[in-house]
Amino acid sequence: MIGKISIGKSFRGCISYALEDKLDLAKQAMVKDRAELLSFNLCFGDKKELIQQFNEVRYLNPKLSKPVMHITLSLSPGELLDKPTLHKMVEDCAKELGFEKNQYIAVTHKDTGHQHLHIVVNRVGLDGKTLSDSNNYKKIAAYCRKMELKFELKQVLSPRQFLSKEMRNIPRMDKRKEAMKNDIRLTLIQSRNYAEFEHQMKQKGYEVIKGRGIAFRDEKKMYAKGSELGYSLAKIEKILEQTLTQKQALILREIQKENLIKQQSKSVSPSLSKSIEQDRKLDYSKALEILLRTERDYSQTPHELLQKKRKKKQSLHL
Repeated sequence: MIGKISIGKSFRGCISYALEDKLDLAKQAMVKDRAELLSFNLCFGDKKELIQQFNEVRYLNPKLSKPVMHITLSLSPGELLDKPTLHKMVEDCAKELGFEKNQYIAVTHKDTGHQHLHIVVNRVGLDGKTLSDSNNYKKIAAYCRKMELKFELKQVLSPRQFLSKEMRNIPRMDKRKEAMKNDIRLTLIQSRNYAEFEHQMKQKGYEVIKGRGIAFRDEKKMYAKGSELGYSLAKIEKILEQTLTQKQALILREIQKENLIKQQSKSVSPSLSKSIEQDRKLDYSKALEILLRTERDYSQTPHELLQKKRKKKQSLHL
């Protein structure tokens, strides 16, 4: 389950969005009866009455410019909960985030391929006190993880900063970043110096951005810092100073360490580890093939580098 929180100014806009029919731009037609009022707290009535009641309470704290809290809870495609379960989920959300004594409505929408609901909360309580919006992302992430376990929903990894220490140690990289990381490894093994390394990375379709550090951008414009991939500029330069045998041993140890961490992650949760396993399947066949190669013949310098050297010599003689 994925949860999102936004803070806004207008109850009219937020409540209207939650309750009104919506125009489907693709079909050029209104989606009728897409919204169903699921539950409400300390308020009642139709859209107009709800907006009026929320605004009356908000003026108990006229200095607050953003009294609206809008929560969206989305289930994974294929998951469907009945109304009593959704009611319980909303009540749990109110307790977890501390708005059980505030005005709120919960509305379920039927206009997408997955079940989701919206909760509109008045941050101003009947006592005039304001509901805090600090650590909202951390709170909603913790709430979603609890609901996944409680109602046996598909488990989703939280943002890294909200994970436990053990979970933060599990590498979480998408396939494109893994491919970039693998190409960096192969190129480090194949290169004698930084000039060759940068040249070969460009040959593979990467843009190499070097400054105080180093970053890479692939053909689809995905950007990643070298430090994010485990290969800072300092580490790259240090590896390039080593012999081929030393490089092979170093990178092989890194691969073995990553595989060990992957194995340890399986003890976290059977369903969660299965999801992690699927998201982080690594293909090291090419890397291992390189690791088994013998020392390269460096007797010849690449044609492009020879041209650069000639141009540099010519400029020095001018």
